[in-house]
Amino acid sequence: MEVSNSEYSSEFDHTPFYCEENVYLLCKKLCAKGVADADGSDLFVVFISNEKKQAYPTVASKGKQESRWYYSLGLSCCLHSGESLIYFARKRDGDSSCLVWDLDSSLPFPSPLASYVSETIRPSFPVFSEFQRFFRMVHAPIFLRFFASDRRHMKDPAGNWIAEPPSYEPIVAEDKTVHNLNEYIEIRAEEITTNVGADLITAVFNNKLGVVMNENQLEEFFSQVSQ
Repeated sequence: MEVSNSEYSSEFDHTPFYCEENVYLLCKKLCAKGVADADGSDLFVVFISNEKKQAYPTVASKGKQESRWYYSLGLSCCLHSGESLIYFARKRDGDSSCLVWDLDSSLPFPSPLASYVSETIRPSFPVFSEFQRFFRMVHAPIFLRFFASDRRHMKDPAGNWIAEPPSYEPIVAEDKTVHNLNEYIEIRAEEITTNVGADLITAVFNNKLGVVMNENQLEEFFSQVSQ
């Protein structure tokens, strides 16, 4: 079952401009509801940015989100059972396609990866290199253990909130780290992988900060891990 993004508020926590925390809670909820594996092993978190933090806006995103210089979303991929995750229910028709859970998109929620990439990631116009987007892919179980944010990035020099923060307490990592968001959103040229192979897949499943890839490798990665 798919629902429009106008209907997700009753099921998922969402605070505008705090997409990294929204995705953290999204993964937690998908696991708790039985949509994803209990440990989130079939979920991935993707941060979209580039070396200059000037990635062009997500085409299908809602207006306010477009002013951000990085973006995060969740992807689900059934790795073992051959099932496809469809909004709080499992589809048992043998379809092993991957889905994108983007709380800030105007596309159906969730959306098949192929259509999401086509309508959101690949523009119909040339993009200057400084606006090219790269994708930091992090395995959800690792992200849920190590991600932390005390929201310091959402305050101006005077200490005032740039955008109203969520009402719940800031996220603290398992190792008691209180803020490491900058480690996830910073993209360096030397991090960008050149091909999708066994080493890259192993790195995604083991590295604290995952792996940085381009849009073509994004689809190729999921085509390999979902086989």
